[in-house]
Amino acid sequence: MELSRPQLKSGMQPKTKSFPISLLSLTVGAFAIGMTEFVIMGLLPNVAEDLNVSISAAGQLITMYALAVAVGAPILTIATHRVPQKQLLVLLMGLFILGNVISVIAPNYAVLMAARVITALTHGTFFGVGAVIASSLVAPDRKASAVSIMMAGLTIANIIGVPMGTFIGQHMGWRASFGVIAVMGAITLIGILIFIPRLKQAEPVSIRQQLTALASGKLMLFLLIAALGNAGLFAVFTYITPLLVGVTGFAEQSVSWILVLFGVGVTFGNIIGGKLADWKLMPAIVGIYMTICVLLAAFTFTVHHPLLAVLTIILWGGAAFAVFPGMQVRIMNLAQAAPALASTASHSAGNLGNATGAFVGGAVITHMSLTSLPWVGAVLVGLALAITLAVYVSERNKTA
Repeated sequence: MELSRPQLKSGMQPKTKSFPISLLSLTVGAFAIGMTEFVIMGLLPNVAEDLNVSISAAGQLITMYALAVAVGAPILTIATHRVPQKQLLVLLMGLFILGNVISVIAPNYAVLMAARVITALTHGTFFGVGAVIASSLVAPDRKASAVSIMMAGLTIANIIGVPMGTFIGQHMGWRASFGVIAVMGAITLIGILIFIPRLKQAEPVSIRQQLTALASGKLMLFLLIAALGNAGLFAVFTYITPLLVGVTGFAEQSVSWILVLFGVGVTFGNIIGGKLADWKLMPAIVGIYMTICVLLAAFTFTVHHPLLAVLTIILWGGAAFAVFPGMQVRIMNLAQAAPALASTASHSAGNLGNATGAFVGGAVITHMSLTSLPWVGAVLVGLALAITLAVYVSERNKTA
């Protein structure tokens, strides 16, 4: 990956063959956001003990974060639609830093919950606006790759950031983890101020026009596809530890290393998926969803064999995240009048899919069995594939 600093005059957009270094500012921001979203999972006992609440109450810090992303991010995007994109990123990082600083000094559970909501509001809007900026910094045939570079920060956060943050929290107190995240936010803010160019601002679009663009039938279908795809992922991934321990037979301490391998697959899949989407957008999305279905169906059988289970998990992680850059670009393309709002809405749909998948997975365990999770996940992704394929065939017939 070749990076270069964009040589811009105000209002001009770079279209170089190399990726501008400004993309790294977005990658670092995605890394920080990924840490703040997921590090709390490894620190729940510490948080619960320190704030004198139950583990289940501490778990609501995760639930409320997801809900704030799903519901609040589109509202914030609409409310700030007239703010220039670079200024909006600065504002979002300022809020992100504020939320994490409040987390560090939170005297009680209610204040920590409020801080989590503040940081969650920046999550979806940052990725929504960041995807629009990333795609505008490169030539049209490299948009998905640019988005994948930004999203790589989120995947790397799961491999390096979350284990690092958990280690710091367990040895220096959970507040120290959020202090480190606040520092990462400050580094991102400096990078945005220095490296992100002032891009030409599109003519402001009214809220009514944005909502009209968002309500188009085809765009709503792709938001449904995104939700179903994520539901298939989280129906299985939420319960990956009991699967690997209770069915495959791994020791509990081995699961962390397997998840690191999953994260490696996710990171490479994300980059490869961006390149595939730049090559052939819709065929890539269809092919990747098909691959996910096959891998989840295969996991129904390979979960009983340790080596095959790990190999399937790595490939599944790669495929599951390979689809994201292409979906992001496709959704932005479908809402030319409101690409930032559409991009943000895709993250909202994804988070709703995450919650739905976790709920469905829990119901499957209760009423069927752990071993049913992979094929149920395959069915959910299969629904996403069926809708995607129907749209693709319809578009092909219209252009034939």
